[in-house]
Amino acid sequence: MVEKDKKYPEGHFLSMWMGIGIAIFSGFGVSLSIIMNNFSFMGIGPAIGVSFGLAVGQSVENKYKEKGLIRPLTEAEQKRKKNAVFAGILILILGMLLFLLLLFL
Repeated sequence: MVEKDKKYPEGHFLSMWMGIGIAIFSGFGVSLSIIMNNFSFMGIGPAIGVSFGLAVGQSVENKYKEKGLIRPLTEAEQKRKKNAVFAGILILILGMLLFLLLLFL
C-alpha cells in the first residue's frame, strides 16, 4: 500500500495537532509568566495550544475525510480509547486525593 493511500482512524489528525499545539504554546505560557512575574499566566499557553490544535486538526481531518482517507474506529480501538479515558480519570482523581491529603496534613 502506498503511503498516500493509507487510511487514518477517525480523530487521528485532531489529536495529533492538539498535542503539537500544546507542545508549541506551552512555552509561550511559561515565558509570559516569567516576563509578567505572575505564574497564573502559565495556563494560557496550553489553552491557546488546544484551540490552535483543534482548529488545524479539524480542518486537516475534514480534508482527508473528503478524500475518503478517514475510516471509523475499529472495535478494538474504541475499547482502547475507552480504557485510556477511564485511566486518565482515575489518575486525575488519585492526584486530587493526594493533593488534598498533602494539603491538610
